[in-house]
Amino acid sequence: MTPQNNLSSEKNIQKELTYIQKVWHTVAIVALLVVVILIARVAFNVLLMVLAGVLVSVYFHGLGDIIQRKTNWRRRICMIISVGGTFIILVSLFWLMGATISKQIAVLSDTLPHTINTAKAKLGETPIGQKILDYLSDDNSDTLMTTAKSFFNTSFGVLGDIYIILFLAIFFTSNPNLYKDGMIKLFPESRKPLAHQVIDRISHALKGWLKGMMLSMVLVFILLSIGLGIMSIPVALVLALLTGLLKLIPNFGSLAAMIPGVLLALTISTNTAIIVALIYIVTQTVVSNIVTPIIQNKMINLPPALTILAQVLMGTLSGVLGIILAVPLLAIVMILVDELYVKKLSETDIVIVPERSQP
Repeated sequence: MTPQNNLSSEKNIQKELTYIQKVWHTVAIVALLVVVILIARVAFNVLLMVLAGVLVSVYFHGLGDIIQRKTNWRRRICMIISVGGTFIILVSLFWLMGATISKQIAVLSDTLPHTINTAKAKLGETPIGQKILDYLSDDNSDTLMTTAKSFFNTSFGVLGDIYIILFLAIFFTSNPNLYKDGMIKLFPESRKPLAHQVIDRISHALKGWLKGMMLSMVLVFILLSIGLGIMSIPVALVLALLTGLLKLIPNFGSLAAMIPGVLLALTISTNTAIIVALIYIVTQTVVSNIVTPIIQNKMINLPPALTILAQVLMGTLSGVLGIILAVPLLAIVMILVDELYVKKLSETDIVIVPERSQP
């Protein structure tokens, strides 16, 4: 074999090795990106649970602030009353209403198949209702159920998440300054005042959201209990409680909560179903557009379209927990953008005034 042939064969071997190295480099980069995305998704879910724990801690401290202002007692005593009183009230409510609610849940589960069949019969009497039934009777129903299951089970291990959130809330409540000062220490000395300002503003926004949300849930529960009770709707207490809990999910929660109530009313008569739907709509409208804005006056104004987009995005990424925390998370992001970008941009803007021409 001539030296030229040896040289060309060595070059071919070197090209093949270079190509194989490039392939393996590409595979390694893709694998690394996949691992980073998976870690980021898990870390994001952990951050959501941290935010949920912060919200519970903000609730305890907000209630402690109210007790301290009214009584002038020591802070530790007020916090013990805040945490202990909350758990006592919850246990008392479950003890007083638990038997009634459990009976109504059993009745609802027993009558649900009959309710669905009756609703189908009522819908089949109208052309539009028949089209809806035709749509749901095809493979679309299976697709909808599969989508719903995957949507609500994405990352929402109920017991596990609640367990972690409660422990985080206890730690945040017991010594909040430890975590707040720890975050501020991460910033340089010149940025510490800005960090204090941002944290305080976020705290006020979260308190405003919590106040509005909790009062909205209670008012929706009371108003719907009265309205559905007047209409003699079965399991009115359970329906009102479900609607109050789903108030945690703006926009979509109200629509989802109205479906079982209207279906049950449809088993009585079509007019009753229309009246019940109006009760739901009026209650949600009054609470959402009058009561909640008054209570949440300390929270920044969030555009409705941006809120819906945030809910859809968070629901896709993190399931129900993401939907519930979409609004406070969006508020935090907007505060950070306002404090760290918008205000800095307005401070650095230089207005150039044109010189007047000399006569």
